[in-house]
Amino acid sequence: MNEPAGLDIRYTYLTDGPQLRDWLHHPDVQKWFPVSLEKEIDDAVQCWTGFSRFSSSLTATLNGVPCGIGTLFLMPYRKVAHHCLFKIVVDPVHQRRGIGTALLRNLKHLAKNYFHLELMHIEIFEGNPILHLLKKFDFHEFARQANFVKDGDQYLARVLMESYL
Repeated sequence: MNEPAGLDIRYTYLTDGPQLRDWLHHPDVQKWFPVSLEKEIDDAVQCWTGFSRFSSSLTATLNGVPCGIGTLFLMPYRKVAHHCLFKIVVDPVHQRRGIGTALLRNLKHLAKNYFHLELMHIEIFEGNPILHLLKKFDFHEFARQANFVKDGDQYLARVLMESYL
């Protein structure tokens, strides 16, 4: 898939928070994240964008307007500093256009070449449409926890995936 014209990947700014907040409020996005209450979303936005001070968060922009964010949640302890959790989200209006692919490619490059990480991992809920993208980038499932999250009357498993860099 080709990247859309006008796509740029840059480091995240704290001022990208309002867009991330809007995306996490969208029902098609919120379904795949554990946050739902206003306070939970605010805390998540602060955490994600807070990693901008370490240059471990990237924002995708289309013609200068943020359309996706990916963050490496760096580990603060030396014994586990060789790996990180990451999260990624793309504005629902711009999904399936190559933006997530560009963000993930750049996150993996940043993790390996700048932070010298050996492993990236992500936790998703079963059925998450990002699964095909993760497999494309050599992520594989290493753990599954049934009935982890309750979405309405439906329980979903938590799926843990990793990729060696």
